[in-house]
Amino acid sequence: MIKGKRKHWENKKKTLLLLGSLLLVLAAAAGAVQWFHAGGSRPAAQTAAGKAATGQALSADPPAEIDNSDAPKENKEDFTLSMVGDVLLHMPVSDSGRKKNGSYNYDYLFRYIKKEIQSSDTALINQEVVLAGEKYGITGYPSFNGRFQVGDAIEKAGFQVVLHATNHAMDQGKPGLLACLKHWENYHPNIKITGMYKSKKKASQITYVEKKGIRIAILNYTYGTNGIPLPADMPYAINLLSEGKVKADVKKAKKNADFVVVCPHWGTEYQTTPDDNQKKWCRYFLKLGVDLVIGTHPHVIQPVKWMKGKKGHNMLVFYSLGNYVNATSNRYPGVFRQFCGGMAQVTLHRNAQGEVSIKRAKMIPLITHWTRGGKITTYKLSDYSAKKSKNNYLAALDTNYSRKNLRQFFRKIVNRKFLP
Repeated sequence: MIKGKRKHWENKKKTLLLLGSLLLVLAAAAGAVQWFHAGGSRPAAQTAAGKAATGQALSADPPAEIDNSDAPKENKEDFTLSMVGDVLLHMPVSDSGRKKNGSYNYDYLFRYIKKEIQSSDTALINQEVVLAGEKYGITGYPSFNGRFQVGDAIEKAGFQVVLHATNHAMDQGKPGLLACLKHWENYHPNIKITGMYKSKKKASQITYVEKKGIRIAILNYTYGTNGIPLPADMPYAINLLSEGKVKADVKKAKKNADFVVVCPHWGTEYQTTPDDNQKKWCRYFLKLGVDLVIGTHPHVIQPVKWMKGKKGHNMLVFYSLGNYVNATSNRYPGVFRQFCGGMAQVTLHRNAQGEVSIKRAKMIPLITHWTRGGKITTYKLSDYSAKKSKNNYLAALDTNYSRKNLRQFFRKIVNRKFLP
């Protein structure tokens, strides 16, 4: 009798297992049918360098089809671009590179962001001041000149493109400009310099970077050169923002690249919102079909926003990345904002139709760490400890400075969708 019951229970158990398996198969089949009718994947982003657009509107949020929060993870075929803002060589920054033996080294400037830079497919940096070397005297504000060793550190850190179209590009005149370009050419031939040129031929060439089958064009312009005229025999020496020049460059770039990036030096210093001139230029860039704008010059961060065209073309704008490193002599409550910078990180993706678009974008908050008589460097805010924060010279300069206020400042200016 016991043996019969056991056999009956084993048969019942087998039946239940078979029924459970059948239910699982039916559920999987139903899910597959639902997936098939839904189209099988997320809708592809529509932005591409080859699409022209007219008409535009500012938007704080990305278009629905390029929603930052819902983007798929990067894959090995995606192209990543990173950029930091102004390398502003006030004298305390330049002096902090001196070693005990009297030589200079500035590798420490990039020590704490090097991982992000070297893991990018291309990395850009705004070299705010000319690097003309000791011959012309190392100077700070208002007429800057930096040491060649800063350029050495830039290449070691992993940057591939240096932007030189700034309002300080002519601070040392034609001799300083040529000395700067000669050093880059002789000692760092693999670095791409844009915005500053020694010949008309060089000035007519577009800067391209190609990786993973994606080719991007990088254009760099400045609103002016602090009233210092360009050399009479070199009117092409610095890229100035002019509609004719920008239009011709973008047209050429769109024919030869999958994606067009414009890096303008513009805006109002110390103003955390874009001015009317920045907005005007953005409307023009969008009309020309530019894909990405990353700005510098205001010395404080500004918002990140999408601009939406009427014909399906979308353009992302980082209005200002602020200072990457500086040691300003300004003293006022809230000056800590000049020590807050941003690292733009943008991921590009080519879809099945061959269009290249932005899949993910963010601004990584940065903070300049200044110690009196010591090294001046920059940290990611996420790595900036309470102890480090208290030892920042800023604590003695600005009563508004605190780690809490640093975080709140970034959240106030940058839409949280674009923050890590």
